[in-house]
Amino acid sequence: MAYDYAKNREERPDPVKADIKGNLPSWLQGTLLRNGPGIFSVGDTTYNHWFDGMALMHSFTFKDGEVIYRSRYLRGDTYKDNMAAKRIVVSEMGTMAYPDPSKNVISRVITFLNHTVPDFTDNCGNNFIRYGKDYYATSETNYIRKVDPVTLETQDKVDYMKYLAVNLVTSHPHYDKDGTAYNMGTSIAEKGKTKYTLFKVPDTAAGALKNLEVICTVPCRSLLSPSYYHSFGMTDNYFIFIEQPFKLDILKMATAYMRGVNWASCLKFCPEENTLIHLIDRKTGKEVGIKYYTEAMIVYHHVNAFEEDGHVIFDVIAYEDPSLYNMFYLNVLKEQSKTSAMSVPKCKRFALPVQTDKGIDVGDDMVKLQYTTASAVKEKEGKLLCQPEVLCDGVELPRINYDFNGKKYRFVYMTCVAMSAVATKIMKLDIETKERTEWREENCWPSEPVFIPRPNGEGEDDGVVLTTVINSNPGESGFILVLDAKSFKEVARAYVNAELHMDMHGYFIPMEN
Repeated sequence: MAYDYAKNREERPDPVKADIKGNLPSWLQGTLLRNGPGIFSVGDTTYNHWFDGMALMHSFTFKDGEVIYRSRYLRGDTYKDNMAAKRIVVSEMGTMAYPDPSKNVISRVITFLNHTVPDFTDNCGNNFIRYGKDYYATSETNYIRKVDPVTLETQDKVDYMKYLAVNLVTSHPHYDKDGTAYNMGTSIAEKGKTKYTLFKVPDTAAGALKNLEVICTVPCRSLLSPSYYHSFGMTDNYFIFIEQPFKLDILKMATAYMRGVNWASCLKFCPEENTLIHLIDRKTGKEVGIKYYTEAMIVYHHVNAFEEDGHVIFDVIAYEDPSLYNMFYLNVLKEQSKTSAMSVPKCKRFALPVQTDKGIDVGDDMVKLQYTTASAVKEKEGKLLCQPEVLCDGVELPRINYDFNGKKYRFVYMTCVAMSAVATKIMKLDIETKERTEWREENCWPSEPVFIPRPNGEGEDDGVVLTTVINSNPGESGFILVLDAKSFKEVARAYVNAELHMDMHGYFIPMEN
């Protein structure tokens, strides 16, 4: 039975007690928040792209051997406006909304002007972010929505622009041990310059965003065509930013509405251009002296990064073209055979020598690590061509033991996507041995696997992996699966008497002692 991507999902705001099969670890106490699209049509209007659907948050709370489920739509301005109009009136990246033909001319003119200098949606359906003690639903625009992590009720609308001139912000921040959050965004033509801005938000009480600090800015190589990026890397001493030739044409975006096209059509992949790798010193906020680049690629998700023996090593999930985004247009998803045209995502490892290249001959490989085939060949003074090692392919949505974020690590947990939009299995990859351990079940579609460490655990993989599973077997309901992270064997599952939906990303909140 195929998954119906275009079906509107029902919310379940009241707590639903799950039916447990197996034995949940007594130490597993906390809430897994998940986020993704849930409404794809309003009245007689429909979204073009699956990512555009209105955000449906859901949560699984583990407490004293029980699991409680609830789900709730994010009731932001986008949701309220669409529902009040009984049609889609707020544009999303893949869907341009047009006014009701019955509206008067003045209303149409106002709509046109709003799209010339777009005020982006607050349909924050990609992930959750923690700033200080507050939790926010997020997409990639300048708007985020504060939510109650227990009830999933929608709270304040927050505009990054109030604190920092950024039009786009990633939904994948990093966190230090002290709780400080690090993120980055794009400032489009701000004071005549287009730039990328790295910033941090200290772990303070409520209202942490008031203490936002800019760390540094990186100039865009093209004033009116900034690079699209979904995440970035961080080690103890460096930030890694990939400026890829997957660009947003600002001029085309400004005229998209009157040309009758969506904003996503203003994204252009330039395979003839190189991908620039910016390595930024966290202490000084300045780029290192060496310039790194590689061939054209598209990266959505960084896996991890670390430092060793004068190198910065980072792992990413990379594509050869933009077919991933195109594959999630709803008309394509209805014809599953078309998804086979997507480029297979590869988990790639890059190694960046940090030491000076003075005295190194042109053509020499500066990578001196024995455990990777990644290379960085000197092309000329101060410039290195980097070629990656492919760790594995057909994978996405990587997660690690976050205690090892920015540090040398061994294990990564991912979905296996191969040539399909939906994952049919999840896997654990041992990067040292390249051993893959998989979990799959007939007619089941797992989500992003989230690692939860055992308190005071021993070893990087001492813990469990959680994944929500859509179950299309007749008479069976969806469930959240709990795997032992070491063996990747099932420990327990919690069946939910509610309709689970495909989602994107999530955040686990440990229960406070």
